Amino acid sequence: MDKYIYDESNGLWYELQGDYYIPCLILPTEKEHKPIGLWGQRHKRYLQEHKRAVYITLLTSGKLNCYLTDIDEQATEMIFRLVEQMADKEGVTEQLKVEKPMLWVGRMNEIQARAREIVYADIIYK
Repeated sequence: MDKYIYDESNGLWYELQGDYYIPCLILPTEKEHKPIGLWGQRHKRYLQEHKRAVYITLLTSGKLNCYLTDIDEQATEMIFRLVEQMADKEGVTEQLKVEKPMLWVGRMNEIQARAREIVYADIIYK
């Protein structure tokens, strides 16, 4: 028996493994391999647990890393923008930081927590 055979009906190569021919399948490689940040990792975990079909489709098409990197960038930009806007609206300024540092820290922590919840709802768990 031949080690490899080609099936013209479906265009696949098969490799002999024991007594069976197994299709030679290779996942496509992504062009760029950028590191995935915190938000991308959280969205990946959400996809794996709750949107399995979307995760498998992205993985097998070779677009998962690019997609997660994009989600991470969007979430990071949104966090910075929201924190800045909320701080300006609520009067959490550098002046407050100098005069009452503990109050400033508490208010900024509250703002960051609200911004994270918005990002979770709008980007990560969507």
